[in-house]
Amino acid sequence: MLTLCGFGVSNYYNKVKFALLEKGIAFEESTTYVGETDPACSPLGKVPYLLTPQGPLSESAVIVEYLEQLQPQPALLPSDAYAAAKVREISTYIELHLELEARKLYTQAFFGGTVPQDVIDRTAKALRKHIAAFSTLAKFSPYVAGNTFTLADCAAAVHLPVISMATRQMYGEDFLQDLPLKAYLATLAERPAMQRVSADRKAANQAFMERLAQRK
Repeated sequence: MLTLCGFGVSNYYNKVKFALLEKGIAFEESTTYVGETDPACSPLGKVPYLLTPQGPLSESAVIVEYLEQLQPQPALLPSDAYAAAKVREISTYIELHLELEARKLYTQAFFGGTVPQDVIDRTAKALRKHIAAFSTLAKFSPYVAGNTFTLADCAAAVHLPVISMATRQMYGEDFLQDLPLKAYLATLAERPAMQRVSADRKAANQAFMERLAQRK
């Protein structure tokens, strides 16, 4: 049995969970917050990480690739090498160029902290540039990489809404407003796996906020 360790507020945890559910792989969950991770399983103290019969795996991109090889069907990567590479390309743009850039805003956008104004300004400039580049790759027809649900959707489903909320909160403008995000998310919301992830995320968010309040 696989065990997914992390917590349901994490985009990257939910990305892996989405993939597990879509592939129908049996797994257990172990709520593990940052600061409480096992260094033998996650050397950088990050979540999620996955416990497998052979040993632990960290980094969500590695984990979902492992799941794809562990149970090839239903496939979340195309069999064609180039098409599979395009799925990985879109996933990389979402996480490396959009989410990690927007993450600089989260302390102030969501958690009541303060981000230096120069960081806010630089992040706006970078996000506009990176979103424009991403828009040349994304298909949304109806899925982010084309007409088939893939691992890129597991990433897009959990990251794009957060980026949208963060930019609205920080700049009074949704930087993703020119993308068909509403229709895309509505399509994903029809999937039982997405419904499970969304419901569990809401419960996890409430528990996380209560935890933060208790620690103040």
